[in-house]
Amino acid sequence: MNYQETVKWMFSQLPMYQNVGKSAYKENIGNIVLACEYLEQPHTKFKSVHIAGTNGKGSTSHMIASVLQEAGYKVGLYTSPHLKDFRERIRINGDKINEDYVVNFIFHHQSFFEKIKASFFEMTVALAFDYFANSKVDIAIIETGLGGRLDSTNIITPILSVITNVSYDHSNLLGNTITSIANEKAGIIKDQIPVIIGRKQKDTESIFELKAKQHKSPLIYAKKYSNQSDLKGLYQHENINTCVECCIYLNKIGFNISNSNIDLGLKNVSKNTRLRGRWEKLSTKPLVICDTGHNIEGINEIVKQINTLEFDSLHFVLGMVKDKNINEILSILPKNATYYFCSPNIERALDVIHLQEMAKNIGLFGKKYESVSIAYQRAIKNCKINDLVFIGGSTFVVSEIL
Repeated sequence: MNYQETVKWMFSQLPMYQNVGKSAYKENIGNIVLACEYLEQPHTKFKSVHIAGTNGKGSTSHMIASVLQEAGYKVGLYTSPHLKDFRERIRINGDKINEDYVVNFIFHHQSFFEKIKASFFEMTVALAFDYFANSKVDIAIIETGLGGRLDSTNIITPILSVITNVSYDHSNLLGNTITSIANEKAGIIKDQIPVIIGRKQKDTESIFELKAKQHKSPLIYAKKYSNQSDLKGLYQHENINTCVECCIYLNKIGFNISNSNIDLGLKNVSKNTRLRGRWEKLSTKPLVICDTGHNIEGINEIVKQINTLEFDSLHFVLGMVKDKNINEILSILPKNATYYFCSPNIERALDVIHLQEMAKNIGLFGKKYESVSIAYQRAIKNCKINDLVFIGGSTFVVSEIL
């Protein structure tokens, strides 16, 4: 198989949460344990930082990786989902994993993965760990895919655990209360491994403190810092604080990260790590912005940011997936916008007719379009030079535009 055929096999072999949702979720980490035993425990051959959270874990992961790169370290970065190319999930110093490595890895281990019925995510995590170990990275930043406790990445014993925040998302899998979701995120806390909490929340504070106490793990709440980042958006301030707090801790245990490294790393996240889709400006005249925020809190932050901008009219290209709190999200979107409803090209996509009807019931009006690209093209055609075109509602909508 060539690279495209290999990735297609990985996508189609077994259900993938990115495409189908709940049916792909496994409530144990047994397969990744078997895979890592088979691969001779690659996850034990490099240092790691483990990051969970409802929002901000992707941006925070990229920020920390960028700072460590500026400090001269060889940094692995594992994140999900990808926007354009599967290889975006696995990077070293910003460079995507080589296509040949992906092909050879699957070629040599395909029969084993078929034998244990490994999921797409389990194979991808195993691939990342194998790649980082063989590449001899100094440290890897590992982002959980979903939750924490039962996430495949939770096989690692990191030098630092990080939980950015807790909000409502994936409630059908993680629970429908903040408490239940927080318990899943807290599952990454390990014995005597410090954990940094990005946001101090009344509803989760006692859960994290109890879990940290049980594991004899130092608990650190991120303080506020004045650093700036090239990643725009009001919501990035919290992620910046979490990143700086992590760097301060890493210095305490032997890393050499200067204030200059932190400043430059935060100001060059996109350049160093190739991160995209976080309040990304695609055009100035007219102003076109996309953002991957897709749950209640993420969308709320986007609306706050939109309200800080000056423009004549707002054109909103909107598509969503089924397993979200659709009505709650729609209820906080701007009423004074023209909507271009669409569905991303995945099985989990919310049908565009249904989306338009739900939006209309809440007072959001616009036309439906047969694809994301057509909706975007029509928004661009209809807007004027001083208007704002925003693209979002789902990571997959943004990925199709980028």
